[in-house]
Amino acid sequence: MEKIAVIDLGSNSVRMVLANVMEGGHFVVFDELKETVRLGQDMEKDGILKPARIAQAVKTLRMFRKLCDANNVDKIFAVATNAVRRAKNQRSFLDEVNATCGFRLNVLTQEEESTRIYQGVINSLDIPKGLIVDISGSSVQLIQYNRRNILNTLNLPFGSVTLTGLFSDESLTPDKVAEKIESFITEQLGEVEWLKNIEPDVQLIGVGGSFRNLGKISRMLRRYSLDTTHNYQILREEFVNIYDMVRVLDTDKRMKIKGLSSGRADIFVSALACVKGLFNTVASPKLTVSGCGLREGIMFNYAVPTTAEKPISDILGHSLTTLMLYFDENQKHAEQVYNLSMQLFKQLRVLHKLPRQYVKVLRVAAILHDAGMRIKYYDHHKHSFYVIINSNLYGLTNRELVLSAFVASAHRKEGFQTGDWLKYKDITLEEDLGAVRKLGVILRIAESLDRSMSAGVKVINCDVLGDSVIMKTEVEGDCSLEIQDALTSSSEFAKAFRKNLEIL
Repeated sequence: MEKIAVIDLGSNSVRMVLANVMEGGHFVVFDELKETVRLGQDMEKDGILKPARIAQAVKTLRMFRKLCDANNVDKIFAVATNAVRRAKNQRSFLDEVNATCGFRLNVLTQEEESTRIYQGVINSLDIPKGLIVDISGSSVQLIQYNRRNILNTLNLPFGSVTLTGLFSDESLTPDKVAEKIESFITEQLGEVEWLKNIEPDVQLIGVGGSFRNLGKISRMLRRYSLDTTHNYQILREEFVNIYDMVRVLDTDKRMKIKGLSSGRADIFVSALACVKGLFNTVASPKLTVSGCGLREGIMFNYAVPTTAEKPISDILGHSLTTLMLYFDENQKHAEQVYNLSMQLFKQLRVLHKLPRQYVKVLRVAAILHDAGMRIKYYDHHKHSFYVIINSNLYGLTNRELVLSAFVASAHRKEGFQTGDWLKYKDITLEEDLGAVRKLGVILRIAESLDRSMSAGVKVINCDVLGDSVIMKTEVEGDCSLEIQDALTSSSEFAKAFRKNLEIL
C-alpha cells in the first residue's frame, strides 16, 4: 500500500488530503487539512501576489509538509490554480515554495484544471448529463458533459474573493451588492452561446467549498437525517430561499449562520450570487453538490491511470471494491452472497413485485453485509449498517444509501429496528419499508446458503405452489448446513412474502 498527498493551492484556501492507495486502483482518504490563505486577494489591479498572502501560504505549506513527513507519505502531488497561474511574480513564489517546503508546485493550465475537476466528478457521480460549476476565489469554471465526454468548458476570470473586492461599496446594503454581482454574472453568462442551448434535464453539479457550505446550511434548515455532502441535492426554489435569506445579512450576522464556515462568511454571498446568475441562465430544476472535484480527480488520475482516457464505467462497483479491500472482507463470500441474492430476487419477482431500482440497493447490502466485522464480529450487522450509512459510496443517491444500510442490517434476525427506520423518514418513501423487509429476508437466506463460505450452492430455482415457495438448490458437495441455516429464516419469509418456505 502506498501513501500519497494531494495539495491544492487555490485563490481562497489551500487544502491537502492524505490517502492510502491500494492495489487495483483503489484509494481511501485518511486525513485532510484546510487553511484559508486568500492568496488571490488584492491581485485585481496589478496581478501580483502580495507578500503577506505569500507568507501565509508558505507557512501553511510548510506545516502540510511536516504532516506528510510524519505520515511517511511516498508521493506529494501539489498543484496551484488560477491565482498563481495569472500572477506576474509566479516564478519567485514557486522558487520560495520549493526552497522552503521541499516540493514543487505544478501550476495547472485551465484545461488541465477543468480535466481534473471533471475526472473527480465523473468517476464519483452517476449523472449522465451535467454542467459542473466550480467557484474558486478568483475564477468560475463551467464544464458541460454528456455521455461521459466533455462538450464545453468556460473559465471566467473572477470568483468569490475577487467579486467581493470589486463590488465592495459601504454605501450599499448587502442585498444591493449581491444584486449587482448577480446582474454582472447573468450578463457575462448571457454572452456564452452554448449555455443558451443547455437542456432542462442537464443537472447542475456544484464543486468547491461554497457548495459544501451551501449543502450544510440546507441540511440544517431541513433537519436532514444524513450529514453527507456528496450527491446531496438542492431544488432551485430551496436555493433561492437560502440566497434571499443570506444576502440581506452583513458579514457579522453571516458568521452566525449554522453550517457556514467563518473563513467563508465574507465571500459567501458573492458565490451564491454566481449560482443565482447561473440559475437565471439555465433551466435546471436542481443543484447536486459534489464532494469530489480537483483533488479527487488527481487521485483518480494517479490510482486509475486509464480514467485519463475513459472514466470508470461501473462507479458503484469500483467504490464497493474499495470498501471491501479497506474493511478486509472475504470478497469471494461477498460476491457469492450477491450472486445468490440476485438469483432469489429474480426467482421471487412474482411475489415481491419490486421494481428494478431496488437491485442497486440489494447489491450494496449483499457486498457489504459483513463490513462491520472489521469493528467487531458480535452484532456486526449493526456495525455494517453504520459502515454503509457513513461510507459516502459513489454512484448512490442518499435514499439508496439509507436503504442499503437497512437491508444489510437485516441479514441477522434481530437486525431491523422500526425505531431506527423512523429516523430517516425524510429520505425514504412509504413503499420502501416493505421493500427493505423483503430484500432483508432475501439477503439473509442468500447469506445462509453460503454459510460455510465454500460457494457450494450454485443455482436456486423457486416454485410458487399454493401457499408455499419451494426452493430447489443445485449444489456441489454437501450443503446440508447451508440449507438448515437458511430454513431459520422461514418465519421472516412468511411475514414478508405471505408464503411458507421449503428448501430442497
